[in-house]
Amino acid sequence: MNIALIGATGFVGAPVLAELLSRGHKVTVLARTPAKVAPQTGLTVVAADALDAAQVARAVAGHDAVVSAYNPGWSEPKIHDIFLQGSRAITQGVKQSGVKRLLVVGGAGSLYAAPGLQLVDTPEFPAAYKQGALAAREALNLLKLETSLDWSFISPPIGLAPGARTGKYRLGADELLPGNGDQPAGISVADLAVAIVDEIETPRHLKKRFTAAN
Repeated sequence: MNIALIGATGFVGAPVLAELLSRGHKVTVLARTPAKVAPQTGLTVVAADALDAAQVARAVAGHDAVVSAYNPGWSEPKIHDIFLQGSRAITQGVKQSGVKRLLVVGGAGSLYAAPGLQLVDTPEFPAAYKQGALAAREALNLLKLETSLDWSFISPPIGLAPGARTGKYRLGADELLPGNGDQPAGISVADLAVAIVDEIETPRHLKKRFTAAN
């Protein structure tokens, strides 16, 4: 497939790029600074700002699907507003391009820790991540209003960390997946990338949010 990838140099985006290329897909990476992306077989890098819907539309036109692992960075003081600006621009750009398939990587904060209680609303939720998590929840709610896109939204579990690629994972919907004992479920970022590329190759969560954990 021909896949456009946004956020390819990030914590999730980099393993997604590696997974896509390892399976023989052709990947176009959108980057504000193309020189930061190392050349690889099967990879094309185009200059595009994810905050600009017109630039996104031009860059992703003609692709089979778009994967967005966009995140302005947890240290960004205005992460809430910039995250939402980017999310809206990416959605609008994909719609303008005529591409129908969009998979968005969100956060764990909007998963339900208990009936009626999302993780981001619990007292224990880390303050350093709250504004980004609130923005990701808003981005999900906006996607739920989209009728013209075949969108999916993946929320990682609480324990998203570096680690080996096992190729194995469990799937869930809107609730946090249980872990072992008192420990929350986790997943290596490499295995999250496997779940993302599997969803692109064989869609099972069209117009839905899902989660994955080891």
